[in-house]
This record gives sequence, structure tokens and C-alpha cells, in this order.
Amino acid sequence: MPSLDFEQEETRFLSFHARHLQELQTACSAFVALVAGQLACHGQVEVSKIEGRVKDGEECVRKFSRKYRAALEESGTPYEIRHYISDLIGVRVVCLYEDELEKVAEAMKALFEVIEVTDKVSAVEGTEASFGYKGLHLDLRLNASHCAQPAHAVMAPWPIELQIRTIIQDSWSVLDHKIKYKKAIPGPLKRRINVLAALFELADREFRQIRDETEAELLKAPDDSDEESATGTETQPTLQVSALGGLNAFTFLKIANHFFKDFTFEAHKVDSFVDDINAWAPGITRARFNTLLRHTIGIVKRYKQHAEEQKPNGKFNPYTVIRHCLYLSDRQLFNQALRKASRTPFDAWLDSQGVASPPFKNSDKKPS
Repeated sequence: MPSLDFEQEETRFLSFHARHLQELQTACSAFVALVAGQLACHGQVEVSKIEGRVKDGEECVRKFSRKYRAALEESGTPYEIRHYISDLIGVRVVCLYEDELEKVAEAMKALFEVIEVTDKVSAVEGTEASFGYKGLHLDLRLNASHCAQPAHAVMAPWPIELQIRTIIQDSWSVLDHKIKYKKAIPGPLKRRINVLAALFELADREFRQIRDETEAELLKAPDDSDEESATGTETQPTLQVSALGGLNAFTFLKIANHFFKDFTFEAHKVDSFVDDINAWAPGITRARFNTLLRHTIGIVKRYKQHAEEQKPNGKFNPYTVIRHCLYLSDRQLFNQALRKASRTPFDAWLDSQGVASPPFKNSDKKPS
């Protein structure tokens, strides 16, 4: 029965916690797997990590004392501590960007009923005197349809607290807990903590804006195309781009995606490859790169077919095609684009076909 005897209720709660600890840990693991599976199906959020924990019993008692005890005892309301602890099980989702917090919360609606939402972002931004980590906290319980599923039986009795944070918010939380005194401290120290919190907030905003501007850059280059003969015998796609502007990851992707529509170019590989191209041919423009591909890709595709017939297990992906195109366009300038083991058979095949480097290696002219 509930009572107003704090020591009795503390003992009762700690006993309850110890009895159910194994069950709580099993349920926690199940909740982490359930949330991870739901986000994987949702597919709109880049998740850094998903983790869970069962809250320590003594920590629960301290939280109850801090938030509820005084008011309950003042009003003469009997209590059981466990009824006021909604985060015995906690699950944390760490995503990359601020605007993904709500997407995670939205994805959870298919699984859970929302008991309460605490928006730490609004709470911190709403006062100049407050600082701490930001994030979205949701008290949840499985909805009726999922509670009824036998596979979810271990989770059904327990509510959870779902913490949704960005990587930056998660880092701030860790560091913030190391700052021992944050309220009754001298003004200069408080200002320094506020400056630090502002820097973390700025980093979160900048990462999101960099992502958005990266996506915008990828859309800037025109997509207009026509047909032009690359070898005199076969028609190859042509991408019309301005001669102005150097070759960077964005312009490379625009051109490469045009020639290789069914291939996914991974960002880190593109970054490294474009850096190599610029090292081989400093100052190369996107128009020149487009021209080199357009005038050589037909020949290289014929060689690719020949090479794959000779070595069926050989790898000749779009990066390999582009390397061969660059080498064919100017064998001296792009000598490093191919290793000797690749250059030798390619040179031999070119000689057998009577193919020379195309006569346009100095044609990189900018319009006046």
C-alpha cells in the first residue's frame, strides 16, 4: 500500500528494482532492437548509434526525491516510488542532424503510445539563464496492438524513456555532466559555460547547413544532354556543362552520374578520386573532364568488354572506366591514373586496334 513513510517506500522500491533487474535488462535489449528495426524500415534518418540502459535503483530514488517527494508529502498524498519512475528503461537514439529528431519521434508512433514529451531544445532556448544539453525526450509505452504480440511480451509491462539527440548534443551531455557547479557560481564562469554551450549549438547548426548546401550544390550543374558520336561508330551520351568552374566532388558527380546512371558513387571514394584527378591535372575544369570522358568512353567500353572476356572475375567498375578514359585522353598527363599492370594490356589492345590518344588534349579553353 502507498504511504508517506519515505524510508519504507525507498526500501520497497529498491527491493522491487532488485527482483526485476534481470527482466528489465532483457526488456531493455528488446526495446533497443525494436527501435533499431523501426528506424531501419523508416529509412529517413542517419543513425550514429542506438543504446539502452536500466536505470540504477539509487538514482531512481534520488530523482523521485528531487522531483516529487516534497509536493506529495506537503499535500499528504501517499505514494509508491515506482509509480513515479517512467524511465527505469532508457533508450537513446543518436542521429546526425537537428532536423532528424522529429523524424525519429514520428517513426516511433507506429510502435508506441506517447505518455509525455519533453523538448529540451525549447526548454533551453526559452531562457538565457539555462544551459545544458538539448534533445527530445519521450516517455513511451508499447501500443495495444504491439503489446498483444507474443514476441513483445517481455516489453509489454514496461514504459521507456526514449532520448533522441544529435551527435553534438550527446557530446555536450557527456561534457556537461563533468561541470560540477553551474548555478551558484561567479558570473565569469557562468558566461564561459554559456559560450561553450553556444559553440556546441553552432556546430549542430553548421553541420545541418553544410549537409543542405552540399545537396544544393549537387543540383546546381545542368542536366541537359544530347547525343554525340564518340568513336564515329557508336553514339555516347553528352552532358553540356559550362566551361567555367573547376572539377570538384559536386561537378564530378553530376558528370559521372550522367555516364553511369545505375552506379552509386560513395562520397568518401568520390572525394579521394577527385583529389587524385586534380593532382594529375591541376586546374582541370569540369568541361574538360566531361569532354575527355565523352570522347574516350566508347573506346574504353569496347576494351572493358575485351578485358572482361579475358578475365571474367576482373573488376572493371565505373572508377576503372574513368581511369582508362583519362589515360587514353593523355597518356603522359594521366600516366598515374593506371598502374603498370593495367597500362600494359591496355596499350597492347589500343595498338592492336590502331587507336591513338584523341587530338584534343590542349583544348581546355574557357569562353571569353
